[in-house]
Amino acid sequence: MEFPGIILDTSSISSLKKPEQGVLYDMLIVGGGAAAMSAAVYAARKMLHFALITLDFGGLIKETSEIDNYLGFQNIQARDLIEKFEEHVKSFDIPINFGVPVIEVTKEDKIFKVLLEDRSGFSGHTVIFATGEHHRPLNVPGEREFLGKGVAYCATCDAPLFKDKKVVIAGGGNSAFISALDLMRVNSEVFLVNFTAGWQADATVRQRVEKYAKVHFLDNYKILRIDGKDSVESVAVRNRLTGNEERIQCDGVFIEVGLIPNSEPVKKLVKLNEQGEVVIDCFGRTDTPGFYAAGDVTSVPYKQIIISAGDGAKAALSAYDFLIKNSIL
Repeated sequence: MEFPGIILDTSSISSLKKPEQGVLYDMLIVGGGAAAMSAAVYAARKMLHFALITLDFGGLIKETSEIDNYLGFQNIQARDLIEKFEEHVKSFDIPINFGVPVIEVTKEDKIFKVLLEDRSGFSGHTVIFATGEHHRPLNVPGEREFLGKGVAYCATCDAPLFKDKKVVIAGGGNSAFISALDLMRVNSEVFLVNFTAGWQADATVRQRVEKYAKVHFLDNYKILRIDGKDSVESVAVRNRLTGNEERIQCDGVFIEVGLIPNSEPVKKLVKLNEQGEVVIDCFGRTDTPGFYAAGDVTSVPYKQIIISAGDGAKAALSAYDFLIKNSIL
């Protein structure tokens, strides 16, 4: 699923080697983030006959600006890390179907078929599903316009960019309070804006944040819009109890109102948990033989780039073992 406001880079589509319909592949990798691209590298090293099917490259990585917690890079621009991933994958001359959403994955007679929105489809003995998540948007004016210009979704990634600055966090659950903890460490002044009455975060996390002298709690408030010129300058909010409107002068906005796994195409095929995540074991296996999943779309905790990359590699190796044990290779 494409997040509103993200512009896909289509400049290299024409140069991609396309997968063929009617061909039975050893493996189909669905997704274009760290997990999918890592899986592709490992599948290529095993000399598998496979194809990569993705809407775009980068996934949620492209929604941040700088990354300083990926091993080997003390600091790297997100777009540069994505380019390095993409260059590595393309160096293997892998067939890639790019730019068309996947709508469903089915299985019949031990063969998987990945169906796309344009009604095309590709078949494989195994599938690695690594479609990631998308942020639940606020859907307020300014959110799309200032994405990457003060509007952010990952405090783990972007908190250092707001050192000694004023930041609004939209949300009242654990993710919002953990973002506040990240921002506290860089001495930001934090405004927590919670839509519902009553904070949803665990008491232990709330207590840690409440000790911070530079945090402001706006409970039962609605964010109306995000304003600025070239970047975020303020946020307009309304007190839902009194109806009064206020303006918060700030340098950034972190939106922490939830993530939605991109698991819709496989909801009839594999087990999902209450959050809609694909349930996997430590090998990346699902409850459907031959179907593997990796990255943020799965039930694995801690949604981080390096974890997704590792899980993508593990899923590819597990799928390779499946192909060997079932005498497909």
